[in-house]
Amino acid sequence: MTDDQTANAVRDSFFALHHGLPRQGPGSDATTCRLLSFAGPLPARPRILDLGCGPGRSALLLAAETGGEVTAVDLHEPFLDELRAAARARGLDDRVHAVAADMGDLPYPAGSFDLIWAESSAYSIGFDTALARWRPLLAPGGTLALTECEWTTDAPSLEARAFWEEHYKLRTTEENLRACTAAGYAVLGVHHQPESDWDEYYGPLAARAEAADPSRPGMAEALAGTRAELAMRREHGAEYGYTGYALRPVDAWPTRPETSADRAAVHGVNAAAFPTPAEADLVDALRADGAAWLDGLSYVAEAPDGSVAAYALITRCTVGGAPAAALAPVAVRPEHQRSGAGAAVVRAVLDAARARGERLVVVLGHPDYYPRFGFTPASGFGVRPSFEVPDEALMALVLGGGDDSAPIPRGTITYPAAFGV
Repeated sequence: MTDDQTANAVRDSFFALHHGLPRQGPGSDATTCRLLSFAGPLPARPRILDLGCGPGRSALLLAAETGGEVTAVDLHEPFLDELRAAARARGLDDRVHAVAADMGDLPYPAGSFDLIWAESSAYSIGFDTALARWRPLLAPGGTLALTECEWTTDAPSLEARAFWEEHYKLRTTEENLRACTAAGYAVLGVHHQPESDWDEYYGPLAARAEAADPSRPGMAEALAGTRAELAMRREHGAEYGYTGYALRPVDAWPTRPETSADRAAVHGVNAAAFPTPAEADLVDALRADGAAWLDGLSYVAEAPDGSVAAYALITRCTVGGAPAAALAPVAVRPEHQRSGAGAAVVRAVLDAARARGERLVVVLGHPDYYPRFGFTPASGFGVRPSFEVPDEALMALVLGGGDDSAPIPRGTITYPAAFGV
């Protein structure tokens, strides 16, 4: 066979291994519903775009759960045929529309969809490219939900790193969350997919590989790749996994963690934003407190000229003796107030805390401002201050993305000594 014929035979054998499988990537109906829950209320008949839909397991579930119109996109026509047949069988063929198209070059005008969905498929164009290209397609208030394979360790083995460098460059959850905020999204929720999601994909695939005929043209090569993938997961699965993100576009200011070069500017922002230098001095004192300071949770928002426009800090506190996090201070230069810079930097630092696995964040602030980020009165969580403060001014936020089964701390807040309370 020619090189082209060999490549086509391998491709055909690869798809032969995958046709008829319940899933084409790690996932589950529970994960789909979990991500959908992050989106919050949807329109009565939402317009949904499912990208890289495969045979359409998620598309069918989304149509049934939301009552919406689902446009399901994939390049492989046999998968779309499977979806059409399944939609007819379930009486959903009037609401699930299978379309052969390239997810990187979609034929839809801006603002066409209330929900864009991509489970186990964004890798085909890259996470950052997906964030950029799909955002304009969202209607105001719309949500993007996608899953991405990531490192789950800071020190992956040489074997795992070599395998993934050949196939797709993995990042950590923290790195991907920074990419989300830098691309102009607020993070509505993060879901680390369980090992059972991999079993739903790899179990049937492994059985199919065992039953395959290796003498078929191209099948030996397809089987070799599949078995290498299965072996990598079996031997190094603790080092990587899939994470789901639910995102909503916001008016973005560039945000990033502070660097040592920012310290004078950070001091200046806090000094300018408050009537006394106390908040600026507080940041310096917290930075010197090794028990309070959390690396990577001191964030700045940049003005168009590259200067620091806004600042937000999260440090370690305790609630009832258990580790928690405190948001304070939040500061915006007077000339940038009411511009969205403060909201951008607060969202960014909360996303970074979520990536670290922080469970509970408390804030003492204006009750008309912080609820937009999900904060509610701390008393509702059994969290109380050690000093007198109006109930509505002390707020708390439970972050998704860590161990969702971990208990939420309850009791009295103990702030770092620098707060003086």
